[in-house]
Amino acid sequence: MSKVAIVTGGTRGIGEAICQRLKRQGHTVIANYGGNDEAAAAFTKATGIPSYKWDVGDHEACLEGCAKVAEEYGPVDIVVNNAGITRDGTLHKMSFEDWNDVMRVNLGGCFNMAKATFPGMRERKWGRIVNIGSINGQAGQYGQVNYAAAKSGIHGFTKALAQEGAKFGVTVNAIAPGYIDTDMVAAVPEPVLEKIVAQIPVGRLGTAEEIARGVAFLTSDNGAFMTGSTMSINGGQHMY
Repeated sequence: MSKVAIVTGGTRGIGEAICQRLKRQGHTVIANYGGNDEAAAAFTKATGIPSYKWDVGDHEACLEGCAKVAEEYGPVDIVVNNAGITRDGTLHKMSFEDWNDVMRVNLGGCFNMAKATFPGMRERKWGRIVNIGSINGQAGQYGQVNYAAAKSGIHGFTKALAQEGAKFGVTVNAIAPGYIDTDMVAAVPEPVLEKIVAQIPVGRLGTAEEIARGVAFLTSDNGAFMTGSTMSINGGQHMY
């Protein structure tokens, strides 16, 4: 059944793969993005998927953006909260702005998008929310107290909201990717990346498409009995 889906951070990397996978499943997909107009334009030209610009860390912008999408395409029944930023550094060197920016976008974005779309899902008795967490939100990571805290918060947010949505036919799940072959990971110095890959039992980085396949399952009718869960897709790097 075709639905309207919004994927935040949807014009590059994992978000782009998710958008394309959901489109192939027959959904009307809208990609949200926060800053790179050139990349968004190229994405839309290549895929035919419209891209809408707003800051997911801005509550009012999310309400307005989702309302505009609903007005132009119909009620939003699938939301994938993928948008995220990094401001890495040890606590000793991390500024409050570094902390606050990551929390505002990565965790606050999930709240803002849910506030904009969850009520309608409840009313229509069907909805899918998938929040993209991280292996570093599960296991922690040196120099990422902000990022790890935000991603860990996403996992708790998911479990709590799932309990609110269950009786209304709204599932809320998370995916915790490991290290994926994206631009963000490509920016890691080669010697560090080699050490990371050496810690992954399957011996390689993941692909964005592998994350997208997880999202495809969780947003489908086949995933209707799965809610409040975190799907770890990390090559066996972290198991619990």
